[in-house]
Amino acid sequence: MEKSFRKILVIKMRFHGDMLLTTPVISTLKQNYPDAKIDVLLYQDTMPILSENPEINALYGIKNKKANAAEKIANFANLIKTLRANRYDLIVNLTDQWMVALLVRLLNVPVRISQDYSHRQSSFWRNSFTHLAPLVGENVVESNLSVLAPLNLTSFVSRTTMSYNPSCWERVRSELDKAGVGEHYVVIQPTARQVFKCWNNEKFSEVIDALHAEGYQVVLTSGPGSDDLACIKAIAEGCKTPPVTALAGKVTFPELGALIDHAELFIGVDSAPGHIAAAVNTPLVCLFGATDHNFWRPWSTNMIQFWAGDYRPMPPREQRDRNEMYLSVIPASDVIAAVKKMLPVSHVTTVEGDAL
Repeated sequence: MEKSFRKILVIKMRFHGDMLLTTPVISTLKQNYPDAKIDVLLYQDTMPILSENPEINALYGIKNKKANAAEKIANFANLIKTLRANRYDLIVNLTDQWMVALLVRLLNVPVRISQDYSHRQSSFWRNSFTHLAPLVGENVVESNLSVLAPLNLTSFVSRTTMSYNPSCWERVRSELDKAGVGEHYVVIQPTARQVFKCWNNEKFSEVIDALHAEGYQVVLTSGPGSDDLACIKAIAEGCKTPPVTALAGKVTFPELGALIDHAELFIGVDSAPGHIAAAVNTPLVCLFGATDHNFWRPWSTNMIQFWAGDYRPMPPREQRDRNEMYLSVIPASDVIAAVKKMLPVSHVTTVEGDAL
């Protein structure tokens, strides 16, 4: 498509990790249309993870399922008014929610591209867009980029991006100093939104003890919810020497990006922080359960990935029990061995951070 675009709206309404995985699409659009202003429509509660991205002109938040019907209607109406005033000439849709078709129709944008979802084949949906692109790719990053096929671009950016302001690192470094954490630390985020993505607390404690024995300090992070903080507390109490928990539930996504960026290693499960580690090119060890571990793996070549399916058969998605901890079959000893491979040199410090 031989056309220059000046105002572009990218639509993606999913979770935090999904938002980070759209950044190659944003970067590719910016590289090919450097003068264009690129806005993103996303759920309000996922806005922080993209808030510092310099390639994004503006973020527009839509209320998610937690809001009541009146709030959603008012929010939707206000968004339509604001977005129509922006006069976009290109929409790139990466969302399969039915309401997107209505929203796109109301914006009156000349070029409207969407991924061609197999479960969205109604004439109302299909006719809401000028171009539908087949989903192609073995990983979500490749699949997201495939939406741009109708533009006939020859230059693509495949890296993910996690941006943060220098002040974010200054605050995090200050908190690390208060906690007695030196330069050589490992970040572990053991929590996930759902049980089937989690690993045993006691196994995380074993990994932390092994890291302490290697001379590394360990910083545990999590979301601010009570379940997340209870998980952090249980893991810390199971360690011979407690890890640093002062930052758990207390950092923003850009601050978490800064923390992971300066870490020696990140260890986590199938959740957004693993994708952050990949974006800032921090070595990582990640654990996956009953999910498509190839499609959803962090976009990194600097990692070791564990999949529970290598230890026992995993059920297909439609038979998955969301209350079963599938990762429990992964032994702590295997993860510890992988951690040692990623951290071949021991740093001779105590876990309090004083040189020996």
